[in-house]
Amino acid sequence: MNIWLVFNCLPGSFKLCRRCIAQTGIDMKELVKILSIDGGGIRGIVPAMVIEELERKLSRPIAECFDLLAGTSTGGILALVLAVPGAQGKARYTAHDLVELYENEGRNIFSRSWLHRLKALGNLHLEKYPCTGIEAVLEHYLGHCRLSQAATDVLITSYEIERRFPLFFKSTTARRRADYDFPMREVARATSAAPTYFAPTRVANCASTENYALIDGGVFANNPAACALVEARTAFPARSYLVASLGTGSLTRTIPYRHARHWGLTQWAKPMLDVVFEGVSSTVDYQLKQLLPANRYFRFQPALDERVQSMDNVNPDNITALKCVGARLIREQERSLDQLCEQLTSPRQTD
Repeated sequence: MNIWLVFNCLPGSFKLCRRCIAQTGIDMKELVKILSIDGGGIRGIVPAMVIEELERKLSRPIAECFDLLAGTSTGGILALVLAVPGAQGKARYTAHDLVELYENEGRNIFSRSWLHRLKALGNLHLEKYPCTGIEAVLEHYLGHCRLSQAATDVLITSYEIERRFPLFFKSTTARRRADYDFPMREVARATSAAPTYFAPTRVANCASTENYALIDGGVFANNPAACALVEARTAFPARSYLVASLGTGSLTRTIPYRHARHWGLTQWAKPMLDVVFEGVSSTVDYQLKQLLPANRYFRFQPALDERVQSMDNVNPDNITALKCVGARLIREQERSLDQLCEQLTSPRQTD
């Protein structure tokens, strides 16, 4: 279902074009359904498990249940893989495939040779991981698929470091402008270029008239749910909105004042990234709780103990522990998951 033909149908205007509305096939009284997925590295296996449970309950691919999939970093990769078209335009991958992605490919994504370790000087001189591993995985899952081919609409965040602005990769723009029909694998690489973990990437538009130096969108929108809601409200200002927001786990590791009060740049580098990502995600959660009715906003976010908070621990024991976190979240939030499924399957909604 393409709800975004309306958005930007008239350059420089947000007026709704009746012809474009008719092409969407959507009754304007319907609910706009948004799935948002946070960043969090290997912890993305937790929202992947939640999506797997939703697909089991709904008996449908998640791309058929939501009008827009929004994602940042590992959440952006999840959103893009879920939107890869297969036969007859249906989604190629299931959420179970995503769980297996983390189980089987985590070591390839977060891998480095002894030579890279030596050159990185404890991650002080170079990024922690070379990009070859993650790029090979993205090539395998996303291939040559482009944004315009997405099985449902996607919104993926990234940040341009040379000109200093947020960059949103949107399937709607890709369908409207051929020069901005980026390959999904390049979009996934951009949104997951977390500072200190992976090097920034450079992405050019299809006409080679613009190029962007990009890093992980988590620096401004680790939880992209608010960005997605703004897009929906802009396109359909007189509608109702449903947002399902999936986190990768809230951090519980403390930063003792007695230590931090004497920290300098080196000591703050990694903890600061965690603080920024966690702070952004929690702030968006607060904002959406104020903006949306309780039956229109669902947030699934487990608390993480210190043992599983790392974004790049691909040890099998840690993967197993993260799967236990996901299973516990599904068990404890079963009622909310059922309520969400009721909202997603109800033919007509009123607030």
